[in-house]
Amino acid sequence: MGADHYFTSSPGSEAARRTIRVRLAGREVEVVTAAGVFSPEHLDDGTRILLDTVPAPPVDGHLLDLGSGWGPIALSLALRSPEATVWAVDVNERALDLVRRNAARLGISNVNAALPADVPDDLTFATIWSNPPIRVGKQELHAMLRHWLPRLDADATAWLVVAKHLGAESLQRWLADELGLDVERAATSKGFRVLAASGRAD
Repeated sequence: MGADHYFTSSPGSEAARRTIRVRLAGREVEVVTAAGVFSPEHLDDGTRILLDTVPAPPVDGHLLDLGSGWGPIALSLALRSPEATVWAVDVNERALDLVRRNAARLGISNVNAALPADVPDDLTFATIWSNPPIRVGKQELHAMLRHWLPRLDADATAWLVVAKHLGAESLQRWLADELGLDVERAATSKGFRVLAASGRAD
């Protein structure tokens, strides 16, 4: 990967865009990925497990994909809830460009691909789905979750998928102890944990 990571804001590597086929929201689709973003060659196991596990998203309101990458979660949310407004948030400009390209390819008009600073401060979310960027380090991860999870609507749930060996159990404890959320392990598969966190931290 060289000096670039998927959480690099402006990857310096050649984009080397490619088209892959994936299954999203029950349909086979073609999407564009590129170097310098997370899992450019296929839909990664963690995201697949998240998408296969979570219940249907709310039909309307603002829905957040936190750490969108090339967009599998945001695109799935948009396809399943066409009346909702989906926010695909990432620090990686190349990833956001891919989300926009993929939404256009699939005829999706209800996705906003945005840098964190470009999301209006007063928005709250009817759900948050995320395969969070664990490898940014604990300090940055916790800061990110402290910023976004308190923006859940009062009756909403955040769904996070985390590999067990990357700290799923400690993150579950932290969400409960530090953010005051009710956290349950909703699913376990292939070394991943899907965490359901609810109860807005005020």
